[in-house]
Amino acid sequence: MRTSNTAPPAAVGLRLPEAPRSIAKGSSMALLLDREAIECLAHNVGLVHPTFDAAGFQRDAHEGLAPLSILRRGEHLARVLRRHLPPAYDDAIAILTRSLTPVLSRTEGLGLGVFFYLPHVSFIALYGLDPADNGGRDPFETSMAAQYELTRRFSAEFSMRPFVIQWPERTLTRLLEWTRDPDPHVRRLCSEGTRPRLPWAIRIPALLRDPRPVIPILEALRDDPEEYVRRSVANHLGDIAKDHPELAFEICERWVPGASEDRKWLIRHAVRHPAKKGIAAALRLRELAKAA
Repeated sequence: MRTSNTAPPAAVGLRLPEAPRSIAKGSSMALLLDREAIECLAHNVGLVHPTFDAAGFQRDAHEGLAPLSILRRGEHLARVLRRHLPPAYDDAIAILTRSLTPVLSRTEGLGLGVFFYLPHVSFIALYGLDPADNGGRDPFETSMAAQYELTRRFSAEFSMRPFVIQWPERTLTRLLEWTRDPDPHVRRLCSEGTRPRLPWAIRIPALLRDPRPVIPILEALRDDPEEYVRRSVANHLGDIAKDHPELAFEICERWVPGASEDRKWLIRHAVRHPAKKGIAAALRLRELAKAA
């Protein structure tokens, strides 16, 4: 199993911005990447890269920030980081990786503070695919190692998608290896990052046309010990059911014999939307996968 061997040490003084557990009605998620988050980002990078121009970064970060949505703010801050970090992608990512706070110790009740790392995954998505951004060197291994670390603190589901699009075989092979990783955040990424219709994210045209290349990943995770991971598998199958219902129903039916209560829940959850529409095959599967 291949994992990152560049996990950052726990640097003294690294911090995350204060953030609510949920967004109040009438508020915008964009505020998660505002003044305090920018100050924390400058502080953390400056701790591990003393020549970082923290003041200049913050000045540039605020320019044009106000009207942007949270996703666009993530991309904007990634572009500003690019101007203030070393030009070679490998070197810039090494600095960002060293600036990461400790890994998440749980999978539930994390609140919204983890969106602090949206600029980091945006950086990988923008600059981690082209050798031209890395002095002509293949950036794949650097990018995968960084995403491995980031998904243990936030999620790399947004940044992983361009890699599935550009390097499908290479990326899916690595994600299949990661389905055996001890960290549930990494295992969840294998399913969530390859969902063909992931909300907020770019779609994956090849998997919309033919989702079969990702089925081995779902097979490997269907009985994962973490509900956090199994829920992603169920939602992934739900995505497949929107474009290829016969395939999704066939997979679910194949998973019924010998299913645990957890897997039965997964199957029911996966076909809930077509069942609500009265589709006979989905209703039948929900009946077959009834809880004991």
